[in-house]
Amino acid sequence: MTDTLTSAPLAAPALREPLLAVRGVETFYGKIQALKGVDLDVNEGEIVTLIGANGAGKSTLMMTIFGQPRARAGAIRFGGLDITKLATHDIAALRIAQSPEGRRIFPRMTVFENLQMGAAVDGYVHFDDDLERMFALFPRLKERLHQRGGTLSGGEQQMLAIARALMSRPRLLLLDEPSLGLAPLIVKQIFEVIDELNRSEGLTVFLVEQNAYHALRLAHRGYVMVNGTITMAGTGRELLERPEVKAAYLEGGRK
Repeated sequence: MTDTLTSAPLAAPALREPLLAVRGVETFYGKIQALKGVDLDVNEGEIVTLIGANGAGKSTLMMTIFGQPRARAGAIRFGGLDITKLATHDIAALRIAQSPEGRRIFPRMTVFENLQMGAAVDGYVHFDDDLERMFALFPRLKERLHQRGGTLSGGEQQMLAIARALMSRPRLLLLDEPSLGLAPLIVKQIFEVIDELNRSEGLTVFLVEQNAYHALRLAHRGYVMVNGTITMAGTGRELLERPEVKAAYLEGGRK
């Protein structure tokens, strides 16, 4: 059963249907059940984070939202539309963008070509303007514009993966483990960019992250996942103060 905290009002209370609504979602890999009746909301204009141990099912939920793997039970709604059975390219066309775990940039393509791939969903209508926006957010990418993605540092590749997703002008940005394997200074820069985009542009973000301290400080609301089940939910601040969260996820996380 989910332990929902109600002692303080949510930062962005839902007055209408959530932008993203996950209801009773079950996902399997063969006969192994990875998600067990997951319920989760992301309201428009929010940053919502999902934390949990490695193998808890966080990335599986992120991929299930995008249609790979497909939910075997339950429903996923985006902007009031049931997207549970839509193909991945149709989900992307609804302006949901994903920066997946492990970055997964196109290593043989240049930075510029990777950004072009991100803009394809938007039909390149705003390409020049969006390219300048990415350079303002991530100045290092401008310096590496004609360099192959596979030759970038880990931090630069993560910046590129996020920038590529942003080039589609998403209504919802799915970020899967953006801090994984990065130096603390780079992690700080990436989280600052996410915060700035949310504050200045109202970008809605669903963030899956093992670095619970940074994620919960950033998020309006958060969920905790254990073995494919949501076990706690509340504001970021509330979850940061929970003894169970501190004991399980915050040791060594203040970087």
